[in-house]
Amino acid sequence: MILKRTYIELTAVTLIALFALIVFPKFAQFYTIISSTIYVSLAILALSLAFIWGYGGILCFGQAAFFGLGGYAYAVGAWNFDATVYGALLAVIVPTVFAAALGYFMFYGRLSDVYLGVITLTVTLILFKLVNSTGGDAYAIGKAKLGGFNGMPGTPLLENPLTEEVLSPHALYGLAVVLLFFSYLLCKAVLASRFGRVVVAIRENETRAELLGYDARPYKLIFFSIGAGLAGISGMLFANAVFVAPTMFDMASTARILIWVIVGGLGTLVGPVIGCISLLMITTYLGKTGFVDPNIALGVILIVFVLLVPRGILPLLDDGLNWVLERLKISREKSGGRVL
Repeated sequence: MILKRTYIELTAVTLIALFALIVFPKFAQFYTIISSTIYVSLAILALSLAFIWGYGGILCFGQAAFFGLGGYAYAVGAWNFDATVYGALLAVIVPTVFAAALGYFMFYGRLSDVYLGVITLTVTLILFKLVNSTGGDAYAIGKAKLGGFNGMPGTPLLENPLTEEVLSPHALYGLAVVLLFFSYLLCKAVLASRFGRVVVAIRENETRAELLGYDARPYKLIFFSIGAGLAGISGMLFANAVFVAPTMFDMASTARILIWVIVGGLGTLVGPVIGCISLLMITTYLGKTGFVDPNIALGVILIVFVLLVPRGILPLLDDGLNWVLERLKISREKSGGRVL
């Protein structure tokens, strides 16, 4: 049964990815393509937290830190190496290494979830303050000026490594969809492996897992670092679609990521992606119309889901589909009984 559900999920995700990659760009307007690139890049960020929190039980308030580090690492690398492919590599490496260093002290220090959340949030705010105060020509890493509150000016856009031509908005959108799809596959592969099953067991009962001979610390550290690398990919795509600025580290970004995961469905991978894109579309619409402040709307949505739909969108849809299928099955059995 589990294998069947996994197969159905993989098939559905693949079909949606193909539609988004091949069909959608044919009728979408230019502005819609740019907006969709932003949505997809942030969906990877939601996926990264869904991965480490929903399956690893690691409540991290620092995904915005890894997201911002990915964006800044990309920009600094692209400026200094004169090749955006090296910047893209740094966007993954820097957040991963930073998370490994931070996670070492947290997990090997046996910190509880509460302190882990406080520390990751504190680190995020420290990075926000630090980058925010780097205005002026004196603050630069090689040829890359950090720009302070205004962000890094003129961030080089991703290039095709074969032709060295800057990716068009449509090509960047296609790359974002492909990276989201492969990020999802990576998460599924990790969770299906022995390593992933041990991490889930640790989440369920860390003491029992350690009594069975598994040291929880390295498992949680590696799992945490993978999530940070995914957030770095998101930051790199966001840097190409929008900008690189200290707001990538701010409290609003941190809160939005948590809301996306809670609304989409904690303990799922697809749910937070759906929650992220849906809420981004809603807040963008509200921002255009000015009818309601988007932040107030997000707060109301969060309260409604916490009180009425605590499991999130995807589990609710799954329950609804199962109910319909069960009704149809019962109806067919009754109909068959009358014929006999």
